[in-house]
Amino acid sequence: MFAKILIANRGEIACRVVRTARRMGVRSVAVYSDADARALHVETADEAVHIGPSPAGESYLRGNKIIAAALATGAEAIHPGYGFLSENPDFVDQVVAAGLIFIGPSAASIRAMGLKDAAKRLMEKAGVPVVPGYHGEAQEIVLLASKAREIGYPVLIKARAGGGGKGMRRVEHPDDFSEALSGARREAKAAFGDDRVLVEKYVDKPRHIEVQIFGDSFGNVVHLYERDCSAQRRHQKVIEEAPAPGMTPALRKAMTEAAVKAAKAIHYSGAGTIEFIVDASQGLKADRFWFMEMNTRLQVEHPVTEMVTGIDLVEWQLRVASGEKLPKTQSEVALSGHAFEARIYAEDAARGFLPATGTLHHLKFPQPAPEGASMRIETGVRAGDAISPFYDPMIAKLVIHGKDRRTALTALGAALSQTEIAGSTVNTAFLAALAADADFAAGDVDTDLIARHQQALTAVPPPSGETIAAAALAASGAGDLPSSDDPWSSLAGYAHFHAVARRTLLRFGEQGIVARVSVRPDGRFEVALDAPYDSANSHDLRAAPRLARWPGHVTVFEGAIGYGFAVPDPLARADEAAAASGSLRAPMPGLVKLVRAGKGEAVIKGQPLLILEAMKMEHTIAAPHDGVIAEIAAEGAQVTDGTVLVRFAEEPQLTAVSLSTK
Repeated sequence: MFAKILIANRGEIACRVVRTARRMGVRSVAVYSDADARALHVETADEAVHIGPSPAGESYLRGNKIIAAALATGAEAIHPGYGFLSENPDFVDQVVAAGLIFIGPSAASIRAMGLKDAAKRLMEKAGVPVVPGYHGEAQEIVLLASKAREIGYPVLIKARAGGGGKGMRRVEHPDDFSEALSGARREAKAAFGDDRVLVEKYVDKPRHIEVQIFGDSFGNVVHLYERDCSAQRRHQKVIEEAPAPGMTPALRKAMTEAAVKAAKAIHYSGAGTIEFIVDASQGLKADRFWFMEMNTRLQVEHPVTEMVTGIDLVEWQLRVASGEKLPKTQSEVALSGHAFEARIYAEDAARGFLPATGTLHHLKFPQPAPEGASMRIETGVRAGDAISPFYDPMIAKLVIHGKDRRTALTALGAALSQTEIAGSTVNTAFLAALAADADFAAGDVDTDLIARHQQALTAVPPPSGETIAAAALAASGAGDLPSSDDPWSSLAGYAHFHAVARRTLLRFGEQGIVARVSVRPDGRFEVALDAPYDSANSHDLRAAPRLARWPGHVTVFEGAIGYGFAVPDPLARADEAAAASGSLRAPMPGLVKLVRAGKGEAVIKGQPLLILEAMKMEHTIAAPHDGVIAEIAAEGAQVTDGTVLVRFAEEPQLTAVSLSTK
């Protein structure tokens, strides 16, 4: 076994690898960028090496710096985690050339499966079923459009490199093919440096079911059963589970055998995942699944497999990479119970799952696990950490295991409702709504489930009067007992001649709120709200419910929803009227990828003005009303949150940026 390894990654996966390494007596070396100097993975590893500026291209994607750090610290092997360099065969070659061991498959195996088109041709030869489509080398638009017509609409344009839903477009009609192809190519080029695509038949009621496989250098390959990853938004996974709901013995046998066959065809060693698309329009059948792609690394969702098999996949990775055989044979790998993983992101579900940034002023996960379940929290952040625009905005993975699917799903909903995060917009309310969705609860899932129910899943009810009253009480400070030892001053409700009252101002979104907090002699509080939140009776509170406070803000938690209130400074004299008049501002940090309008041009409401690339996804900025452009940002401009992107020559009243995400 290795004495020391370097982890070429960051965040929760780096912390995850450190835990197993420490349990096995293996020392770990972390690497970090400027943005991660005080990150949790840096603190938890035995050693840490700085590798460059915050952008990933100048740090975590610089293989030479990572290898130099491994050699300088005496590490014998490099664990790539997932993302970054984990599926880069050139990096694997560099690691081996430096006399180090790559904790993962060979460069040849990665190359064989690295490009979706070539991988599918290889799988066809190996007898693994593949999705009908065009997987050829020619990329002329006329040819691709012709192939799409032959396949039959709807079709799916997919980047042949990478994953994560980037460079992917569903096309319903031939007239939309050209624009969808251009968008997919731009996104693929930005994310993977390769704009080539393949075109496939879009499967009716598609299920995304994948099989975890593991191989060693002695030719042994086993499967660790399947995971269902059909709950997706924008082609990115949201909640994964194992085993797949409704899985039949016949389909499981056919699918796992195909997965093992695929791994053996490329002499695979290490952890890998074979992803299949399943046509569930007529139930799960053994002849209605097709190979999509292989992920030649550890998956984000690997904890659900660990929960139902009791196997530490990172331990297996270390053992196999160090030259050992697989710890178990196929007959020794058994399923037990059911597990879910919910990905908690800093994102605004109501605005098309727009990535968010911010400081996590409050971060609290449920303890202990909900009754009848076991739980893991996989995270790489702590309270006080910032969600950076440089990397994936994942905050944590909430992993639940129960004796059966119903028990595990109930526990997942309970855990989400007890999770408290404040300081950034997060998706916990959306996840809880999805867990409670009738179709999802019944196991009737497919990759379009979220899109069909998106409005209901992302809708957040306005805060109740009780919630607003609790925020007003917290903002007023009336509920804070003074630190004095004087027994009279410690009586919050005491007054000689009249009730103690405080006028408190709050802001929820764009709505100002006026509240009057009165302290009763018995220590209870009465909160009266002005219009439009007024009510016939004051709210009678003894103490505030679950909430978080930091300067200028209060967040009150109702189940999985966190209602954020701003607490205006009464002495501030900000001129709000002039702040956004006649202009569109960037809703997040990003790169102006494409400008579709020019200075002096008259535009109409809803017309696309420019494309902003943030976190390797493209977001269309559209005109919120008719007008004439006075100024517009230049292509290639790097902007921060709030940067003026467009100024209008004539603008009666502008309130918000209109966003659509492709």
